[in-house]
Amino acid sequence: MVGVTQASVPVTDPLSIVALDTERHVAMAGWDQNPRLFALVRTADIASAEPTFAAGLRGSDLAPEALTAVEQEGMPPTADLESLLRRIAWPETVDGCALAVERVVVPPEAERDLPSDAAAAVDALQRHPDRQDVRLVVAVLRDGSHRCLLRQRAHDSDDQVASGEEIAPGLVHALLATLAD
Repeated sequence: MVGVTQASVPVTDPLSIVALDTERHVAMAGWDQNPRLFALVRTADIASAEPTFAAGLRGSDLAPEALTAVEQEGMPPTADLESLLRRIAWPETVDGCALAVERVVVPPEAERDLPSDAAAAVDALQRHPDRQDVRLVVAVLRDGSHRCLLRQRAHDSDDQVASGEEIAPGLVHALLATLAD
């Protein structure tokens, strides 16, 4: 995969921290999940409105630019995620958003021989011997900054989560569009 790194580098920027925290939160529920969508808001804004929330803050959550992910419950299951995202618009109080979605990855040559019927193609991908199940977490902010994380089912460990700028450019673009004025 192009643009993917796994080097152990300390994470200090708020967007990377909230993306990693979100990915770990999603990972705790295991695999075979529907897509999950999160609003990203400044932690300080939530803390000022919710004193009980503020009392539980520790470590990097106390940084001035810290972000908190707020899951959007009830996201409908869909076979057309891009269409669903086109219908979402966030209020100004939301600084960004994150999406967790699972995908099947196969070698490029496997995609050349797929059946034209969508259901049959999905079935062929699911049965392909070289398939890899992955979970993507893509987090974006209104200023265009973004983080992409990738966890493979075959290497399902917090210390094996890859990051990269170009892992999911289509999802980055689609999420940024939900934040456009």
